[in-house]
Amino acid sequence: MTTKLDPLLPEAEIDPDDRPALDWPTDPWDNADRTGTVERLRRQTRPIKWLVYGSMVVAVVAILIAGGVGWWYLGKINPDGEPGDRVSFTVNDTDDVESLALRLEEAGLVSDASVFEWYVDRNGGIELTPGYYEIRPNDHMGNVLGRLRTPPGQTYSRVTFPEGFTIDRMAQRLESSVDRLTAAEFVEAASDPSIRSIWSPPGSASLEGLLFPDTYQVSNAESEAQVIERMIALMERVGAQEDIVAKSAALGRTPYETLIIASMIEREARVEEDRAKISRVIHNRLAVTAANPDNPFRLQIDAAVLYGRNQLGLDTDLPFRELRQIPSPWNTYLIDALPATPIASPGRASIRAALNPAPNPAPGDPICQVLPPEDRDECFYFYYVLADEDGSHVFAATGEQHNANVAQAAADGLLD
Repeated sequence: MTTKLDPLLPEAEIDPDDRPALDWPTDPWDNADRTGTVERLRRQTRPIKWLVYGSMVVAVVAILIAGGVGWWYLGKINPDGEPGDRVSFTVNDTDDVESLALRLEEAGLVSDASVFEWYVDRNGGIELTPGYYEIRPNDHMGNVLGRLRTPPGQTYSRVTFPEGFTIDRMAQRLESSVDRLTAAEFVEAASDPSIRSIWSPPGSASLEGLLFPDTYQVSNAESEAQVIERMIALMERVGAQEDIVAKSAALGRTPYETLIIASMIEREARVEEDRAKISRVIHNRLAVTAANPDNPFRLQIDAAVLYGRNQLGLDTDLPFRELRQIPSPWNTYLIDALPATPIASPGRASIRAALNPAPNPAPGDPICQVLPPEDRDECFYFYYVLADEDGSHVFAATGEQHNANVAQAAADGLLD
């Protein structure tokens, strides 16, 4: 007999003997011994995890290293701090990029020779041109490369040497205008006996008065000696244009003596119209001395005496009345001839005046009226002194006239 189970009773309250026999198929995995067990996953994921972690660490280290190298590289390319003043650097005929880089590093102009080579290679290379270059220490390598890519013949500094400058003053002007050139080297080159003018007298090592004052474009490839040679060449060209050889001979002078006279005119004349008259005074006195060597008519050019003071290194505060008593090759109060050398560099106008002195005053000129009528044909310019604050001079034919002019100049406060 089959028992009908009450569907309202819980399964736990049913007697097992009252359970119906069920025809349930058995599966191979329905093993009671395995009921309630779970198989753990194998540890295959751990190596993958460590591989990922390791890769990340390597990547981070690589980034840090790359950043460090990059920072180091940038520091080499563009050093900290402001660039220094330009210094002279010479590219030699035998230089290549490697030797150039090493010398730049030794000179303190780049921080690392190898980095500079690398930088040049990756920025188009460079074709080296021998010559002088101006480079700033501690500058960006790009600026250094840019300087070296500019041929020295294309780099110029403008320098103006005014008329009346001495060699010493020219040297100072050059040094202040061109960083790589020095006053000392200029002065040394100006006394080098191997550098001469065609008008240098035998045995003279001085180039004073033989360098033409002008504005020069000094190339970055030039030395002090080369600048001087250009100045000599220009003086010779100007002299030739003014016919200095023939006209000097007509005056009984050499070209060098003409330049001495021109240099005194340059230092004495302050207005254009006085140059030729001052030239005439100098020529007249020299002619009197030549004709009367026992009774010389000395030039008494103050500018020459002051030049001698500087050459001898005398005290600049020494009163002029004492200074003119001190012998020197330029003291025209004591010597009977021209100074030993020019006292400055004359310009074209003074050279022209030295070669073309003004005519002496005509008999009817007011300054000749103090002479007896029979002597007015022999009226000469012999004296001059400042006449006004503009620098004009008043000229005289006699000592009495001159003394009166000096007294007036002193009263006007024109004389020291």
